[in-house]
Amino acid sequence: MAKHYHPYHLVEPSPFPYMASFSALGLTVGAVMYFHSFKYGGTLLSISAILLTYVAYLWWRDIVREATFQGHHTIVVQKGLRLGMLLFIVSEVMFFFGFFWAFFHSSLGPEISIGAVWPPLGIQPIEAMGVPLLNTAILLTSGATVTWSHHSIIAGNRYNTILALILTVVLAFIFTILQGMEYDEATFTIADSVYGSVFYMLTGFHGFHVLVGTIFLTVCLFRIIRSHYTKNHHNGFEAAIWYWHFVDFVWLGLFVIVYWWGS
Repeated sequence: MAKHYHPYHLVEPSPFPYMASFSALGLTVGAVMYFHSFKYGGTLLSISAILLTYVAYLWWRDIVREATFQGHHTIVVQKGLRLGMLLFIVSEVMFFFGFFWAFFHSSLGPEISIGAVWPPLGIQPIEAMGVPLLNTAILLTSGATVTWSHHSIIAGNRYNTILALILTVVLAFIFTILQGMEYDEATFTIADSVYGSVFYMLTGFHGFHVLVGTIFLTVCLFRIIRSHYTKNHHNGFEAAIWYWHFVDFVWLGLFVIVYWWGS
């Protein structure tokens, strides 16, 4: 490769964007086919999910190599990556804003078809001061531990960085398990009026974001153990922390609006 005299990263040609696009298309088509009980819909959905996961692993492996061993992530590139992550989080905020809008639209002026009351007739909402309150404490604690880990890596304290990040990942897994138990014990489903639809879309997508954030932080944990990050260069870890704080922020909105006020 020819030597260049600028701080920007000119990415090499890669097949992964094409492979990821086709995998995502197969995932969408397979999901629609599966939901409508078409033959081989589940097969297409499973194959596409496996392929997309494998492509993501290969693609992110190359990014780790470019950042850690090839030195392509200069200060200028890091600024661009931070801006990209910030814009991504803003887009996620707007994504959840749409579902919160639907919740307020339905709850502030309930239709006659659902009994003109909120929650709708026949819906027994989940008690906010039970598992949701416990999950709030767990998620806020995980936000504190990931901040502890961040400050530790800046201070050059490797032991505390790893310890705090392990605690964060463990708390994230506990949150996911408790939410699964909450779903299992709920007396309503996603098909039970607009309440069930909005409730499961909001909490379900948040749970998916928790899962993604957990994977994000787990990868960062392995990279810290393998000394991929330094106190001055840990852009990927910072991105994971930003994402996790966003997950915390959305959950606070969910707990206050959906679980407490909305019930």
